Amino acid sequence: MASPAARSASSRTVPARPNTAFRQLRGRLSPGEFAAAVRRSAREIGEQVSCDARYVGRVESGEIRCPNYAYERVFRHMFPGLTLPDMGFAPREAVRGRGARTAAVSAAPLATDPDHRDTRIQICEESDVLRRAFITGGPAAALGFAALHPIEAAAASDRVPPPRPPAGGRAGAAEATAVEQAVRYIRLLDDRHGAEGIYHRATQPLRAAYDLLEADVRHRSVSDRLHTGAGELAISVGWLAHDSGRFDDARSHYAEALATARVCGDAALEAHAFCNTAFLARDAARPREAVRAAQAGQQAAKHLASPRLLSLLALREAGGWAGLADRPGCEQALARAERLFAAGPRDGDPEWMTFYGEAELAGLTAQCWSALGDAGRAAEHAHRAVALQDPHFTRNIALFTAELAADLAADGAPEEAAAAGLRVLALLEEVRSARIRTLLATTAHTLRPHHTLPPVADFLSRHATAGAGAGAGDGEAAGDGEAAAEVVGVG
Repeated sequence: MASPAARSASSRTVPARPNTAFRQLRGRLSPGEFAAAVRRSAREIGEQVSCDARYVGRVESGEIRCPNYAYERVFRHMFPGLTLPDMGFAPREAVRGRGARTAAVSAAPLATDPDHRDTRIQICEESDVLRRAFITGGPAAALGFAALHPIEAAAASDRVPPPRPPAGGRAGAAEATAVEQAVRYIRLLDDRHGAEGIYHRATQPLRAAYDLLEADVRHRSVSDRLHTGAGELAISVGWLAHDSGRFDDARSHYAEALATARVCGDAALEAHAFCNTAFLARDAARPREAVRAAQAGQQAAKHLASPRLLSLLALREAGGWAGLADRPGCEQALARAERLFAAGPRDGDPEWMTFYGEAELAGLTAQCWSALGDAGRAAEHAHRAVALQDPHFTRNIALFTAELAADLAADGAPEEAAAAGLRVLALLEEVRSARIRTLLATTAHTLRPHHTLPPVADFLSRHATAGAGAGAGDGEAAGDGEAAAEVVGVG
């Protein structure tokens, strides 16, 4: 039996991390409402769980790293096809028996150990098998979910009929729920794998969602959910286009979401659309538009009781001021963003903002300083962004590390930049993003004069090999992203 000291040391091995994936699955329900839904689902399958708001809070805070078997069966019933890691939990082997002793290694976001990588691959393969049942049947199939999965899409698309209007030309709560789940599923895929490979496939459920807006809906509450869901789906698909370097497509999707928000009078959706529009404008070298869109978003969000949303919109505004080389304007917006962020999370925070934590604040701040030409300050914030990032957001880990590499290269630290670049190359085995490849290309260009340094030579060689081995599906997005980078630079 382990001594108290040993148990204490073990408990400190893996600190609790908020379960942002599970928070996304809760959606708009309060913790108490979600707990009631869990209990109802348990009764449907003959389980008995005493779920309450406190339990939900413990899960979302990360205190419960893996549910017991009864809760696991209930959660799988509620979210068909999703595995425990998909829901943000640690794999059972990581908290039971032998696996628990290596949990610290498994949790490391930048680990390059081959055994660790094999474990992650195994988990992903298990997830793929279970997702097939989810994306090829039921309400998910009606919305074209099969088109979303980057591995199974080709085979599944042959088995799933094209989306059709609901029976009798009417849409109800089931269709609204399917649209909301499509949004969550796209975001989970993007968090882990990046935008490329799923953008074009994601347009199918988007078309199906907007078709539902033409169906007969008896209840205003369902109509509002359908409009909000379709708008959020348009933003999610727009982000996939944005991150793939397809700026014109992204602009169109964001405009569609903004129009939907105004049709149904949804201030939260309007603020979200303006937030993403501002980000896109900054990346497309339209900084004045970025400032105006961010300010419009703040106007839409002022009554939403979400300081964190206003904080993110202030950061979007700061990015626009940085693009205009307006240092005082940027610094004022950054200070406002930090002050609002410090006010803490609120119940009114939108579901889509689960990604916005200290790491994102630091990463976006780094981008502003980089655009202002202060590479040293940018590198400090990028370091913080990498260190604080939740392992769930694999894509963001790769992005912030790529930004760190670019900032270090610009700041005259070639060996450190090369080391960060190598970590990104390892992560690109799981993540596909034109934005990240563009940042690496910028770093490689900056480091070429230092090719005699062994770490730099290693990075340049591996980067060249990775570029030569890019898949056929990468070409279109890579070209768009690299063209944009010539105008925008880092960020």
